Amino acid sequence: MAAELAPGRYRHFKGGEYAVLGVATHSETAESLVVYRPLYGAGGLWVRPLAMFVETVEHEGQAVRRFQLIAE
Repeated sequence: MAAELAPGRYRHFKGGEYAVLGVATHSETAESLVVYRPLYGAGGLWVRPLAMFVETVEHEGQAVRRFQLIAE
């Protein structure tokens, strides 16, 4: 079963905004993958491992979340 992550609007630490649709489970590895789409440009659907989506990264000398929920 896929891990929980609130669907909604997220901002990437570099500034882009994304709509998270949900968390899917990889059929072969059972890895949890976040399904999302950019709210700019051509769009399309993208996936990223949940662990990477929720991780903290260093940006301009500070630890920040890779993606931050801004609206549900």
